[in-house]
Amino acid sequence: MIDFKKGDGLVPVVVQDNNTLQVLMLGYMNEEAYEKTKAERRVTFFSRSKNRLWTKGETSENFLEVVDIQIDCDQDSILIKAIPAGPTCHTGSTSCFKEETPKGFMYTLESIIHQRIDENDESSYTNQLYRRGINKVAQKVGEEAVELVIEAKDDNADLFKNEAADLMYHYLILLKAKGFKLEDIEQVLKERNE
Repeated sequence: MIDFKKGDGLVPVVVQDNNTLQVLMLGYMNEEAYEKTKAERRVTFFSRSKNRLWTKGETSENFLEVVDIQIDCDQDSILIKAIPAGPTCHTGSTSCFKEETPKGFMYTLESIIHQRIDENDESSYTNQLYRRGINKVAQKVGEEAVELVIEAKDDNADLFKNEAADLMYHYLILLKAKGFKLEDIEQVLKERNE
């Protein structure tokens, strides 16, 4: 149970991107906003300036779709992991605190790849390659790896970076095809470093 009495009926709420774990924003909830958030699975705050409930995205449609809600040990603040439907900040930034990080975008890209495949987007190259099967996906990763090695031996930084990007993109498709995610590979690397 959340102790809404500690903050005169309001508790602070930190919203984090479920994929990247980047902090997106801070807001406040009263009990009504909390119950609405749980019921609708979209983040709703109590706006102190408007003195009313306010669902993030109600005008911009950049909703925050709730994945998980956690209450802290003192039961007086909330952490929400969400999937943003667009920029979270009114300035157009990903976060109210800082622009997107390169690591953050890798997880965003992974999510886009999964979405195109899961929704069976027939116009998507990603989905078309995936539907051709694991052998074709693995072959494409091999081709991109060879192209990267060739570019590594030369001095054209732009070509090298583009080949590295191609390899990473196809690697993410391969992970999806094998039923894994970036975080699974990160865990292996963490365990090797212990």
